[in-house]
Amino acid sequence: MTSGPHFTTLGCRLNAYETEAMKTLAEGAGLRDALVINTCAVTAEAVRKARQEIRRLRRENPAAPIIVTGCAAQTEPETFAAMPEVTRVIGNSEKMKPETWANMVPDLIGTTERVQVDDIMSVRETASHLIDGFGTRARAYVQVQNGCDHRCTFCIIPYGRGNSRSVPAGVIVEQITRLAANGFNEVVLTGVDLTSWGADLPGQPRLGDLVRRILRLTDVPRLRISSIDSIEADDALMEAIATEPRLMPHLHLSLQAGDDMILKRMKRRHLRDDAIRFCQQARALRPDMVFGADIIAGFPTETDAMFENSLKLVDDCGLTFLHVFPFSARQGTPAARMPQLDGKKVRDRAARLRAAGERALERHLSAQQGKHHAVLIESPHLGRTEQFAEVRFSTPQPVGEILQVCISGQENGQLSA
Repeated sequence: MTSGPHFTTLGCRLNAYETEAMKTLAEGAGLRDALVINTCAVTAEAVRKARQEIRRLRRENPAAPIIVTGCAAQTEPETFAAMPEVTRVIGNSEKMKPETWANMVPDLIGTTERVQVDDIMSVRETASHLIDGFGTRARAYVQVQNGCDHRCTFCIIPYGRGNSRSVPAGVIVEQITRLAANGFNEVVLTGVDLTSWGADLPGQPRLGDLVRRILRLTDVPRLRISSIDSIEADDALMEAIATEPRLMPHLHLSLQAGDDMILKRMKRRHLRDDAIRFCQQARALRPDMVFGADIIAGFPTETDAMFENSLKLVDDCGLTFLHVFPFSARQGTPAARMPQLDGKKVRDRAARLRAAGERALERHLSAQQGKHHAVLIESPHLGRTEQFAEVRFSTPQPVGEILQVCISGQENGQLSA
């Protein structure tokens, strides 16, 4: 490797945004010939993959400094500091500070501490870094919020991200205006707990207020919301769903389970009927709305009957895109101290959920045959509909453009046009 720095992003869309901000900071500091890995900590498997990626990068780049940051670095700094391949470990707050990157140059190994990870719970605001774009001119992610004030019993993320902090609306509008001017036709709002946006700002605005302000003050053609907690969806957001065609008809819901007892043991804030009611309401307001959802299989104490309630939620909510997580005990969380299920049972339940998700996606894709869709082209042969379904093209298309196409068929989880 002769240039740099080179960044690898693992995990969520918020990480993707922060990687772009870090690139600007690192390049501005003059950092070269370094490998930076922005890690995820959502499951034990995510941490394992981060370690695997670090070892792979070292094999391919024997002399390059390796810098590890992100949620796994924040929650388990000692794990990465103990790896001989790792040069520096920096926390989630430190990675967004210009001085962190400036202090690495010119001597990365010099006098700066090898591990720079402070108490994330002491962070009171989210740094607002304006970026000019991403790798392609298609979809851009904009951080509007960070951290989480809730303490779900299975989740390690608050300990990686800290408490909830909101980016002011004016900064967000400025960022989206900047991206739209640079040719981005779709912007995705990202955060750890998006529906908590605004609670720490003057006047305590809600996410729906932000969405309507963005659509009023910018000309971005497509606005998309990443994962939300449906129980916290406010009236302004529901009104935007009903009245704003530039707000995409696709919501990814943090449901996690479909059984009331398991939801209580997870310390979630909604019950099964709340999730079903929200999906019915949103679909009544926007008939073309589709839903994705996160669901955990094999949570501690989950019986066969409790699991069946989660399985039935796919049909009861009309879910289309499923993200299934076999339960993974995270050290330091209450769920890790609960009676655990047999690993094979957890894997079997996850497989059944994934199969239900595949059937739901198949039904949605089959229903699109012959329909016309506005498709954002992400790469020469791939785009996405407004409902986020993938569309495969046999001939190259202009990346970043929104094209009106007629769906001719579907295969292997993708539409064709």
